[in-house]
This record gives sequence, C-alpha cells and structure tokens, in this order.
Amino acid sequence: MFELQNVEKRYPGVHVLKGVDLKIGDGEIIGLVGENGAGKSTLMKIIYGAVQHDAGNVLVDGVPVHFRTPRDAMQMGVGMVYQEQSLISNLTVMENIFLGFEKPFIRFGAINWKRMSEAARKQLRKVKLDINPATITSRLTFSQRQLVELAKVLALEERVDGKLVILLDEPTSVLSKDEIELLFSLVRELRRRASFIFVSHRLDEIIDLSDRIYVLKDGAVVDVISADEAQIETIQKKMVGREINREYYRENRQIPYNKDDVLLELDHVTVAGRENDVSLKLHAGEVLALVGVEGSGREPILRTIFGMRKPEKGTVSIRGMTVRSFSASQSVSHGVGYIPRERKIEGIASGMNVFENMTLSQMKNYSKGGMLDIAAERELARDWIRRLSIKVASENVDCGNLSGGNQQKVVLAKWRSGGSEIILLDHPTRGLDIGAKEDVYEMVRDMSVDGVGIILVADTLEEAIGLSHTIAVIKDGEIRKWFNCQPGAKPSLYDLIQHMV
Repeated sequence: MFELQNVEKRYPGVHVLKGVDLKIGDGEIIGLVGENGAGKSTLMKIIYGAVQHDAGNVLVDGVPVHFRTPRDAMQMGVGMVYQEQSLISNLTVMENIFLGFEKPFIRFGAINWKRMSEAARKQLRKVKLDINPATITSRLTFSQRQLVELAKVLALEERVDGKLVILLDEPTSVLSKDEIELLFSLVRELRRRASFIFVSHRLDEIIDLSDRIYVLKDGAVVDVISADEAQIETIQKKMVGREINREYYRENRQIPYNKDDVLLELDHVTVAGRENDVSLKLHAGEVLALVGVEGSGREPILRTIFGMRKPEKGTVSIRGMTVRSFSASQSVSHGVGYIPRERKIEGIASGMNVFENMTLSQMKNYSKGGMLDIAAERELARDWIRRLSIKVASENVDCGNLSGGNQQKVVLAKWRSGGSEIILLDHPTRGLDIGAKEDVYEMVRDMSVDGVGIILVADTLEEAIGLSHTIAVIKDGEIRKWFNCQPGAKPSLYDLIQHMV
C-alpha cells in the first residue's frame, strides 16, 4: 500500500540517502533500524512530507505522489508519532488532536467545543485512554501524551479514503515496561486500520513487534530481514559494520576513584514536594548511579544539584563550600554540567549551530570588549568534533538537524570543553543506537579517568551496573541501599530490584 523507489537525498557535503527502496503491505509492521546518522530520521521526514527528496518516487497504492508538506501526507493517510512529541503543551487534548482540522466544528465563526470534545473522546477510545479531552496537555504524563499523539494520527481515518500509514519514531524511549506492553498491544490491534513503520534502537522490541526489518547504514538499505529469522547480534553487526565490543561498558577501563577528594555533598537534603532525606557524597573520578523505578525521585535530585530546584531542608556543598544561591547559572559557575533527558528541549538550542551550542555555557571565555571571538569558538568546536568523532559536515551546521547521537556528543562537548568537574547524566543514551552508546560509554570512562565526578541516571539497570563505581537505590525519594560496583564484584539485577519495589 506504500512504497519508496530509489529515493535519494543530499545536503551540502553529505549524501544522506542513497537509492532507498522500501515497501509496506496492508496491515504490516515494518521495523527500521540503523546507527544515528544512518538516515532513518531523514527517511521518515520524507515519508511524512517534512523533507523533500531529490530523486526517486513515493507511491501510495501504486500511484506516485509528492508530499510538499506534512499536511499533504496526512490528507493521504500518512501520520507520524514523534519521539520528542509534537503536541502543544498549553492547548487542550482535543485542540491538539484536531489542530489544523477544526473546520468541522466551526459554526458561525465559533468552535462548538462540545462537538469537538465528543469527537476527541471517540479518538481517545481507539487508544484506550480515558481522560477528559478538555485537559491541558502539559498536565498529562509522558505515556499519556504519547497515546494522545497516536489518537491524533488515528483521527485521520475520518478524513481519508483507505487505510493509514503510521510512523512511530522511538515511541518507547522513556516508557516503562507496562506502558510499552500497552502500546504494543494497541499497535497490534490497530493493524486492521493501519500499517506501521517502527523506528527504535531497542532491537529486542523491533524483533518482537515487526514483520520485516529494514537495516540502514550510511544512507543505504544493507538488508531486509524477516523478524522471525532476526537475531540481535546479526542486526547489530549489519548496523555498525563490525562486531560489537563484548567489553560493552568498558569495565576494563574502570579505575578506583579518589576517596579523599569530595567534589559534591548532599547533607540531609529534602527535595521540593517530597518528604525525604537524601545524603550522598560524590568523589573525583567516581561514577555514582541513582537507580529506581519511574517516579522514585532520581531526576528531582539531579535537578536540585543543578540548581533548578531549591531544597526545602539540608545543605548542598561543592568542593566543601555550601551552596547559598540555587540557579542553573550558579551551578555552571561552580563547575557543574547537566545533560538532561529531554535532549532536544533542554540539551541543545535548535536553530543555533554546533559551535554556538558548544560555547553557550562559557560565553565569557569567548568575549573580548563586548564582541564574540567567533574564530576561537570555531576552533574549539572543530577540536571537539574531531575528539568525539561527531558526524557533521562542519561546525556551522544547525544542531537541530543532527542525529540524536551527534546532538548528545555536542552537549557532552559543551560541558567537557568548559572544564566542568561534576557532570549529571540523565538518561544519556536514550534514543541512541548501539554504536553511539559505545561512544558515550567511552566518554564516561574518559571523564572518570580525568577526575570528573559523574552522577548517572541510566537508561537500563544493566547500564547502571556496568558503568558505575557506586549505586544508590532510590525509593519514594530516599536512598534505601548502597552498592559498591568494583569490576568482578558487581551486584546483580535482582540485588537492585528487591530494594527498588
């Protein structure tokens, strides 16, 4: 029902897509995998009409089409559920579902909110989400917003002939196991209404949900694999063009930290909005992982350390000096860097180029007489592009157009180049492919060797165990158990889980 034939796309200095062929059958779920920078995002944007291809054909039911805008694609039954979510947070759920398609609800120049609410409830029932359509979207959880995104796409059914093609871009990246199972059961039920293209870096999920899997590398399809014949190791090798290093978390590079050099201390800190009492110390070269279930209080601890929240009780000390003023700018001046979970919203400044993003937290170092030393900024950026192997045509490229892995490297370079001694990592590998994750793990080891103290909220328990010197198990906002994680004597998953739940 949908086909790409020999699709090409070039940007200045970069050949992004090289003769891509892809077919989707009626009710089929296609998995799409590849390293960050392999061309997945560009391919999805071409299918959705957000980017124009340079050559090749797009066919719907065998008929060539040309989507000049996402609206063109939607009118042909193609919808997209974005990884970073596209809902407008200060609008209601129903306004988001019918954004741009309000005409059926307008009479005499006014919107009939009751009719829109009833229509929105119909769409929400398709995804089994029982909420008030008049709810402001910002009040929803991430998983609820994800389902609203899906309901918004399914609303196309009433506006188009035939079935839908729904693009799922990393829909599970920050969902819990139960939420993922709910989403997958919905997708399987919806096969009678739609076909799906599912993009994920979690290969076990790709194999579980998909019928066929397309593997992209350097802008070309290198293989198409039936899911019932697919193996994770085989897909990984095709994605990166080599065997994955079995020393995945670089445990062989884990060296003892300096127990006499305390960089950060929390002394009986109560995080805003919680009845808790958190005490911890972070040492030079130490990787301290905070583990716990979603909502356990890990993220608020990070945001308190970075000055985005003020503790109600207790003290925070950096290098033995008590922090009196809490703000992000104060934390940066004290040598603290923060890599947030929401990379595109809080980590980078889209619309600004790579060198501007890298120097954003240290502008005073590049200002002379009120004028920016742009040449020095560019030189720094080129150095870090080389050191971190950032895939980019030049330091002038808009950071918002980079792949997720390369954006994460830019954020890391921002703090590392600024000399931050304390780095807070909140899900640093979320949405990254296997190769990009290895790069991040290598950078974590480099920072540790250089004496940087790291507090990590990991994407998985395995990641926390593999990377850390020390683990603190968080439950209901409090540290319930400490573990030492020396190589060869690391705790098991069960050791952690029994204290988490």
